[in-house]
Amino acid sequence: MGTQLTTGSAIELRELLPEHWDTYYDVLLRAFGGLPEPAEERELYRGLTQFDRSFAAWDGDLCVGSAGAFRFGVTVPGGASVAAAGVTMVGVAATHRRRGILTSMMRRQLDDVRSWGEPLAVLTASEPAIYGRFGYGVGSFQLAAEIDTSRVRLSVPDGTDDVRLRYAEPADVVDACESVYAALVPVRPGMLARVRPGWERVGVLDPEDGRDGASPLQCVLAERDGETVGYARYAVKPEWEVSGHNGVVQLRELAAVDATAQAALWRFLFDIDLTTTLRVYGRPMDEAWQYQVSDIRRCRPRFRDGLYVRLVDVGAALQARTYQTPVDVVLDVEDAFCPWNSGRWRLSGDAKGASCERTTDAADLSLTVRELGSAYLGAVSLASLGAAGRVREVRQGALAEASVGFGSVVAPWMPHGF
Repeated sequence: MGTQLTTGSAIELRELLPEHWDTYYDVLLRAFGGLPEPAEERELYRGLTQFDRSFAAWDGDLCVGSAGAFRFGVTVPGGASVAAAGVTMVGVAATHRRRGILTSMMRRQLDDVRSWGEPLAVLTASEPAIYGRFGYGVGSFQLAAEIDTSRVRLSVPDGTDDVRLRYAEPADVVDACESVYAALVPVRPGMLARVRPGWERVGVLDPEDGRDGASPLQCVLAERDGETVGYARYAVKPEWEVSGHNGVVQLRELAAVDATAQAALWRFLFDIDLTTTLRVYGRPMDEAWQYQVSDIRRCRPRFRDGLYVRLVDVGAALQARTYQTPVDVVLDVEDAFCPWNSGRWRLSGDAKGASCERTTDAADLSLTVRELGSAYLGAVSLASLGAAGRVREVRQGALAEASVGFGSVVAPWMPHGF
């Protein structure tokens, strides 16, 4: 069954059928520039697609838009995993822009997410300006760096030498790496619990035509007492000039269960022969290596937006997390796109738990659902949003109290795209 966009419109939204997947995916690829994807990557994402959570926009027999939602659990402050729709594969054909197709797809999708009982929707934004009007706020950031390893030294904590490193074929040690990843999921807000099989293969995708002169994917395991405690996936791009070697290490993924295992992996990456640069991207904003290097300037750190968060059910989402310090605040929430969230909510919580219920009490803070999305994981301070004019303090002192409570000791981080 389809959904007509507007009266008299020829555009119809229909649930994606398996036989239409190739057409659907080609529309998406064209919307993102038209470059073809390697067959192995295409087939992997076909297998990951959840057809009952995906739909396409059709103009007669032409597919002109796409949208889908993976099912994840997102870790929130306090360690709980909250059911979330990972919004993905969103695109509209350039021939059909400015006809309300994207708005209609976002409308249907959020209605669906609500019907599935998932309090959150999350996404990575190709164009951040698009999604704010649908209630998404930037909820985490990520760090990139280009480290001059010929000049920058790394200090490591005691116990690092107790960690043993060994090479392994990436495809052969997927299960060991997934065990490390799973151990980290409850630790950091923003981490994604991959509840559908297949995601473990994304990290070892390595099509030859996507290497741009770099080596095949390599993997090093960190072990202690016979147990895998960390891993790094990377490639090396050899480069030479008149004065000698100038190779680049390209880090794809690094995870470790403790500080010494992490330090052992970073030290290894710094010391790979015939290289002078370590390029990293998509890392946590508070990662320890930044405070172990001898010269942060020569690491050229920079940050960008990461995960965008949308509260689909304000009450359920706010009571699913904990709060650093006690909070008792009435939030006057505006949500034009999902009006069931609009109105006043009393949030009461602390480090042990929280409740969030409708109330007729006077408001302490006034804000839109977009600001709640930004503050939800603890990356963005409500006080900063207040200074930007995006949160209004009604009761004096309420903004500072709530801002501290909403914070997170550990910076939220999205570990991979989707």
